[in-house]
Parts: sequence; C-alpha cells; structure tokens
Amino acid sequence: MLPPFGWRAVLTQWQAAPAVTVSVVALAALYLWGVVRVARRHPAGPWPRWRTGVFLAGLAVVVVALQSGIGSYDDVLFWDHMMQHLLLIMVAPPLLIIGQPITLLLHASRNPLHTWVKRVLRSPVASFQTWPVFGFAAYAATIVALHLTSLANLIARNQVAHDAEHVLFLVVGYLFFLPIIGSEPIRWRLSYPTKLILLFLIMPVDTFTGLVLGYGNRGTPGLPTGARPAWAESATADLHAGGAAMWVGGDALMFAMMMVVFWMWSTDSRTETLSRGWLEAARRATVAPGASAQDADIDDDDDQLAAYNEYLRRLNHAEQGRDR
Repeated sequence: MLPPFGWRAVLTQWQAAPAVTVSVVALAALYLWGVVRVARRHPAGPWPRWRTGVFLAGLAVVVVALQSGIGSYDDVLFWDHMMQHLLLIMVAPPLLIIGQPITLLLHASRNPLHTWVKRVLRSPVASFQTWPVFGFAAYAATIVALHLTSLANLIARNQVAHDAEHVLFLVVGYLFFLPIIGSEPIRWRLSYPTKLILLFLIMPVDTFTGLVLGYGNRGTPGLPTGARPAWAESATADLHAGGAAMWVGGDALMFAMMMVVFWMWSTDSRTETLSRGWLEAARRATVAPGASAQDADIDDDDDQLAAYNEYLRRLNHAEQGRDR
C-alpha cells in the first residue's frame, strides 16, 4: 500500500523503529551530558560546538536511513536498499568519528570510569579491532558477503538478520574510518599517504560489487522476491539500479573522503612543523656539520656565526685566487 517512491515519500512515509529511537536518544543524551560536564569542569575550554553538531548529524543520518521513507521502502526497492547501506557504512560513521565521542568521554569522566576507558583502549582486543588492516578486511568482507552471497537472501527473508545487518554496517564503517579520519586516543597513527592509499585500495570493492549487481539477473542474491507494487519497475531493472547506486554512489563517497583527508593534510600544523624540522636539519648539516639536533639555532650562536663568516671569507679568497 506504499505510494510511489520519491522525495515526498522519503519525507512522509516514516516507520516506527523503537530500538533505533531508544538507541539514538540514549547516545545523544550521553554525548550532551559529556558536553555539559566538560563545560562545567573547564569553562575556559568548552567542548567545540561544531563537533557536537557533527555527532548529532551522524545520529540523524542513522534515523533517516532506518526510519524515514528510505527505511520504509528498503524491503520493496533494491536500489533504495543499497542507498540505505551507503548511508549506514559510509556517511553516518565518519560523522560520528569526527564528533570524537571517546575523547569527550575521557574529558568528562572521572575515576574509576576514566581509568577503565583508558584500560579498554589500550587492551589487545581494542588494538586489534582498531588495526587498519582489520578494518580494511572487515569492510571488504562485509560489502561482498552481504551483497553477493546467500547471506543476502537470508537477510531479505529474516527481519532479525536484516536489523543485525544495519548494526554491522555501522560498526564496520566506524572501525574502517576511525584510523583514517579520526583523532581518538587509539594505538594506531597513520601517515596521510597511508590513509589515502587505504581509501584508494578499498574503492574497487564497491566498484566490483556494483558491477556484479549491475549486470545480474533475477537469481542474484538479495533481490526482493515478493509481489512488487504496480508503480515499481521490474525486478531486473531494480537490481541494475541498485548496482549503479553501489558503484557510482560508493566510489563518489570514497572519493569525497579522500578529499577530506587531503584537506586535513593541508591544514595539519604538524606537517608544517615536520617540514621545517627537516629543512633546519639540512641547513645544519650544510652550514655546521658538527652541530647536533639539540643545539640552539645556529643564527643565535656567536661562535657558530663567526665560524660561518670565516668560512665565507676563505671561499672568497679562494675565488679571487682562481681569478688571478
């Protein structure tokens, strides 16, 4: 009985999902509690408002993906189902990561909670789960297994499995993007070139999955098999549209994430500091080979400056001698 799908349906055809509502409200309340607590404890340095806004935007994306018309039509239209997946694995997790909920918790909490959180972050389990290689493998396996294997048929028939899939997308997306765009106090610290390489290497996973679905047929896993509304296109056309959504939409979002990393790289003051440090080291090696990295700046050392001037004077005499 759903009307034809469109922007009006997305905005008006909302569905009840108590588990989603309770989870989102609880997370938002805990985050805002941390913001208020930090403001009280550190009035001169409150929690950035823009991070609060980004985190709440991430929760809003989850609500839109699961409770708006996008969630209402995910069992009817395959391509809408794919758009929902992209929102859950590639849009909501980065927004939640930029909100820095773990750092906020550390700032807002006291012992024993503060110590417990730090112990968990330093545990072998957390180190493995936030390991970039694990996040990369989990992302690739999740995209392929849940779209191109018989698991897709199970999810299409079983509502519990379908709900578990949504949670899995959020968790896997969070673990994959955390070491790439996050600044939480985890073990792993990646260079910007490494972050870009990871994003570049994961793009073919979305491309491959989209192409397989885009050229599939009615036997492709995950395609809704029930009665289709009269206004809906054929199942095969719906399947191909879903493949295009995964291919084009997934690659576009990943490319946008690469642009975000480029922007972070260009605005990172530590990169400029490292560059200056390298240039200073090269200058020391050329002008004063005996100076160590811990020495004061050569321009402020009278002895080194006098030696440098004497060195220039000898070079000048040598040049004059060759001219004669």
